[in-house]
Amino acid sequence: MDMLKVLIADDESRMRKLVRDFLTKNNFIVLEAEDGEKALDVFFSDKDIALVILDVMMPKLDGWQVCREIRSESKVPIIMLTAKSDERDELLGFELGVDEYITKPFSPKILVARVDALLRRSNAFSEEIPEIGGIKIDKSAHQVFIDDKPIDLSVKEFELLTYFIENKGVALSRDKILNNVWNYDYYGDARTIDTHVKKLRSKLGSKGDYIKTIWGMGYKFEI
Repeated sequence: MDMLKVLIADDESRMRKLVRDFLTKNNFIVLEAEDGEKALDVFFSDKDIALVILDVMMPKLDGWQVCREIRSESKVPIIMLTAKSDERDELLGFELGVDEYITKPFSPKILVARVDALLRRSNAFSEEIPEIGGIKIDKSAHQVFIDDKPIDLSVKEFELLTYFIENKGVALSRDKILNNVWNYDYYGDARTIDTHVKKLRSKLGSKGDYIKTIWGMGYKFEI
């Protein structure tokens, strides 16, 4: 398997070096940017970047602005680093399409594990899930089709829909969804799930009705 490229954008050189060293030891190619403008320049000049790590507070353009620009053109997985622990910031990140959210200080080993897990999930598996209710998921292409027409989903929306379909007919609590789709113990607001489900339902159109709300618990995918 080819070595995957990861872009780390952070104005702290020590932080970039720390992340670079750990990722390099784990067979990643690391590209660096010291501000938001440089991050966009690097990202759009290199079409092979598999994942982006953004610090929120950066000169010229902050992490939110960089995320918006990248998301307007790409579904590449994005991890946001922040010194803040405000849940409103975290919810904003997920609204903008951030896939993981890590608060400083953090363990570099944990960051590497998150990078590895997110890449595995975003690249996913080679098989397809059989069509169900007019919805078809091609995991290898990371593409969803509604009545044979492709729709655009973020990485997390794709994973959420896949998880729902793979567990069709099963009542899923918000905690279970968070732990399986986000793949780690999540201590933020469960509204994150509701936000993603709302956007996913909207993108699925009439098929969004397959995602049933179980009041006081979570959701169930049912046709």
